[in-house]
Amino acid sequence: MAAFGSYQDIGVDLSDHVAVIEIRRPPFNFFDHDLIAEIADAFETLDDEAECRALVLAAEGKAFCAGADFSAGGDFSDGDGNEANKTRPLSAGHLYQEAVRLMRTKKPIVGAIHGAAVGGGLGLAMVPDLRVTCPEARFCANFTRLGFHPGFGLSVTLPELIGKSNAALMFYTSRRFKGDEAVDMGLADVLVAQDQVRQTAMELAAEIATCAPLGVMSTRATMRAGLADRVAAATDHELAEQTRLRQTEDFAEGVTAMGERRIPNFVGR
Repeated sequence: MAAFGSYQDIGVDLSDHVAVIEIRRPPFNFFDHDLIAEIADAFETLDDEAECRALVLAAEGKAFCAGADFSAGGDFSDGDGNEANKTRPLSAGHLYQEAVRLMRTKKPIVGAIHGAAVGGGLGLAMVPDLRVTCPEARFCANFTRLGFHPGFGLSVTLPELIGKSNAALMFYTSRRFKGDEAVDMGLADVLVAQDQVRQTAMELAAEIATCAPLGVMSTRATMRAGLADRVAAATDHELAEQTRLRQTEDFAEGVTAMGERRIPNFVGR
């Protein structure tokens, strides 16, 4: 593979019409505005690269993406780690605007989910069209365990993928689902041994790349018609709810309990 472009927190390699975008913030690959913006930049650059026909989104380290970096303001941090945007509406510089950019890209994406995909990390795992995973992976929408509302467009992407009932189960309980359970409920598509996740994802992307690229992109556009617009509208609402709930005692307790690895004691305030 040949390196493609220069980035701080991701690597991009392109070979035989398949690009691998690797998140490089091990071991847990916590995200912030800058990381999501870099992935969106890479996706858009590869959209314009004729040699690229399919993408693989992968990560090094223990987790695929264990969620937001709360030390930098979590879902409310801007590119400089400032928290001034806690109470302002979604803007061009906000994290969720970058998430919408991910949804607007044109080429098929295969996710290599080898470890935990938690909270906003689950939202990132919903960006690919298809997901390869393993028994050791964990899929978790842990927002209510933190005391606030799902984000990263999950209120649209998750029920669309696994149905409202399964999405409600994930949202309301904050339960973790193993890789085999994820495949059973349609959250992931292929189950392999952990050390085979990336290679299998690359093989699937290579199979897609053997098909006519214009036909694939046209079909993908039909399959995902309106999805990015629905995610954009959803993130406006998600951010408003997260901003409101972020001011509550329960949110403070949820974040503290997560840091202390204990069950939170919520009071409904």
